[in-house]
Amino acid sequence: MGFFDKLKRAFSGEKKEQQNEDSEKYNKGLEKSRKTFSDKLNELFANFRTVDEDFFDDLEETLIEADVGFDTAVRISDELKQEVKLKNVKSKSEVSQTIIEKLVNLYEIEGQNEDKELHFSEKGLTVFLFVGVNGVGKTTTIGKLAHRYRQEGKKVMLAAGDTFRAGATEQLVEWGRRVDVTVVRGPEKSDPASVVFDAIKKARDDNYDILLVDTAGRLQNKVNLMNELAKISRIITREIPDAPQEILLTLDATTGQNALTQAKQFRDVTHVTGIVLTKLDGTARGGIVLAIRNELHLPVKLVGLGEQMDDLRDFKPEEFVLGLFKGLLDENSES
Repeated sequence: MGFFDKLKRAFSGEKKEQQNEDSEKYNKGLEKSRKTFSDKLNELFANFRTVDEDFFDDLEETLIEADVGFDTAVRISDELKQEVKLKNVKSKSEVSQTIIEKLVNLYEIEGQNEDKELHFSEKGLTVFLFVGVNGVGKTTTIGKLAHRYRQEGKKVMLAAGDTFRAGATEQLVEWGRRVDVTVVRGPEKSDPASVVFDAIKKARDDNYDILLVDTAGRLQNKVNLMNELAKISRIITREIPDAPQEILLTLDATTGQNALTQAKQFRDVTHVTGIVLTKLDGTARGGIVLAIRNELHLPVKLVGLGEQMDDLRDFKPEEFVLGLFKGLLDENSES
């Protein structure tokens, strides 16, 4: 059974009794994005007459506006053209179902070898390095993740590696106070790598389990940022050869295609192992997850599905797709 067929079964009543907390979180968190997808495709089909070149042009434009990415939109359009020829697809419902099926299956295919897991040291200190531009929710993500691991009984430390942005260290210190974890900081404008070195030393000496490292996000000064991140990474690896276990890029889902651009730039700057997508519940641009997977081939590992402390969730692709396409799958199952 294909991935698309599994999704359709989820709305035929077979899995409704098995709805869990994650399903509810994704369903609620993707409400705005789901409505946008449905509205845009319904608008496309409101003027549907026949499957011709004008229709394919409109389809590409609709998918791009839904933030699935240019490459993905063109690929879906091209594959649909082939489907029309092979299966003689003509009706509105057939075309609609084929579009969704193509999107879902493409998403599943592109993620077959994707590593969505967060990796930890088998023994000793685990280090996660967080990168991303200012204002995307990086520090909040670190605080919420610290809370999660603290609740699991781990001994957690934060390193205030963003020593240049006014208030960045204070913000991280406040999160440390809220979730009751240690924060290592340096003087204002101090060398970020020296702060990270001090944090590693203290974490090892005091037998901490996890060190979460905040960094600056001055992408407008790309060369300096690249040098800074490279220096921090060297310090970490010099002190702990198998670290950092994760280099997580934080992106704001509400920025849509700008997030995709940032991801491409940071991928050039450092070895990103995964993405944290914040504010997914507050945006109509959830389609950006499709673009990230299909165009960047970077795994989304964590998503923000609300403002509460436990709303930072491990990314679950099937729950995401169900949450994004639920309305359209419902419509097709009824037609």
